[in-house]
Amino acid sequence: MVSLLAVLMIFTSACSSNKTGIDSNNKGANKEPIKIGVLASLTGGLESYGKQTLRGFELGLDYATDGKMEVAGRKIEFITEDTETKPEVAVQKATRLLEEDEVDFLVGSSSSGDTLAVLPLAEEYEKIMIVEPAVADSITGSEFNPYIFRTARNSSQDAAAGAAAIAKKGIKIATLAPDYSFGRDGVAAFKEAAVKLGAEIVHEEYADPAATDFTSNIQKIIDAKPDYLFVVWAGANSPWNQIADMKVQEKGIKISTGAPDIAALATMEPLIGMEGFTVYYHDLPKNDINKWLVDEHKKRFNGDVPDLFTPGGMSAALAIVEALKKTEGDTDSDKLIETMEGMSFDTPKGKMTFRPEDHQALQALYAIKLEKKDGVPYPVPVLIRELSPDETEPPIRNK
Repeated sequence: MVSLLAVLMIFTSACSSNKTGIDSNNKGANKEPIKIGVLASLTGGLESYGKQTLRGFELGLDYATDGKMEVAGRKIEFITEDTETKPEVAVQKATRLLEEDEVDFLVGSSSSGDTLAVLPLAEEYEKIMIVEPAVADSITGSEFNPYIFRTARNSSQDAAAGAAAIAKKGIKIATLAPDYSFGRDGVAAFKEAAVKLGAEIVHEEYADPAATDFTSNIQKIIDAKPDYLFVVWAGANSPWNQIADMKVQEKGIKISTGAPDIAALATMEPLIGMEGFTVYYHDLPKNDINKWLVDEHKKRFNGDVPDLFTPGGMSAALAIVEALKKTEGDTDSDKLIETMEGMSFDTPKGKMTFRPEDHQALQALYAIKLEKKDGVPYPVPVLIRELSPDETEPPIRNK
């Protein structure tokens, strides 16, 4: 009788364990919260980018979970840390998230410099890191490791879009960019794409990322006598006013660039009529997720529309939730890597796909022209055409 009772107790215990999801061989069956650590520039030169990303990430979790903030029976929690746009601070904050908060995922960061500093930690702690919105090619190139997935576009995708707008045989182009990984990777990628289309790069100019005076940089570009100046820039200290003050366009040099966020668009009045590209502007994508994002963002943020990096933050959240749905809540990194390689998921910019070879999300960008619109206090990116994920697919650079 005792033996029979013992057997029944063991059997009941086993059934109970399976029912409640306590299984040492199946991490996804546990009911512990899923923790996500978000690294963003909430102060410093890229503060606005970090805040846009964070808003989008919160909205993305809400959308993907129907407001329940849970997936596969596990609650989702996220912890935000300010990198201050300083790589050494980013490493400190990421280490805290991994060691003290024991996060299951990292997301970030606003700066390519911050992100590159943190990449080795994702590998060391064997945690998936979703890179958003940092764009340096080296993130999914020379510094790639298998724990890195990027929903942000990279410099080569920008370059393909930018080159398509202006490069052709016989055209001479000069470039201006900040002197760090974002700028140099952006120029290198643009140069590769433009030369393939027959253009010649006659001058490359790199400015101090913290500069406020670009006089000497712009003068060197004028002296090179290009047909176009292609600008790669990020941050509040943009060169547009000085480009206008030095009458670059009146000297026969056309300007082209990626259309930035709304605050920077307000400084681009002198560039109305410019043709270039953009990562996102709120009325360009026509799909249900983007409509929800625009409507919900207006409701929650005093009528403000989502900005350049808001959909990227949302896409990072959508990717994480989609992967967790597929693994049934299992946060084992090996299983997540297997699941996410080649995974497609819907975003405010349409369908994205993590390329298996380097985990870069293939995605649409937009060829645009800056136009003045009544009632809008900045030049508006107007769609020329959507550039498909196939058109903007970048070279694989991690081999």
